[in-house]
Amino acid sequence: MIKMVQLLLREEGLSHEEFKARWTGEHAEIAGQLPNLRKYVTSTPRDPEKASYDGIVELYFDSTEELAAAFESPEGERVQADATEFVDLEASPSLVVEETVQFDHIS
Repeated sequence: MIKMVQLLLREEGLSHEEFKARWTGEHAEIAGQLPNLRKYVTSTPRDPEKASYDGIVELYFDSTEELAAAFESPEGERVQADATEFVDLEASPSLVVEETVQFDHIS
């Protein structure tokens, strides 16, 4: 399983609550349409005033090829265009990782 992880910073002029509402509402609906997306997880800090980032997004795909194809698709272009309206993408680092679950007490 391949996962893209991005640490998100909101655009200047938006409150954390405005950012969160847009990200977990309208934007999540758009992102959910990415081709081959297996799982989409958003996490927000419990105390945003003390956090370095406004959120973390995790996008799961079966391969790096599927991840690349998703963002090259019309849906991927729409996701990226929408994100520029509320995320400071240049200040939001991302990683593509291969997830290895060491243990899982939730399942």
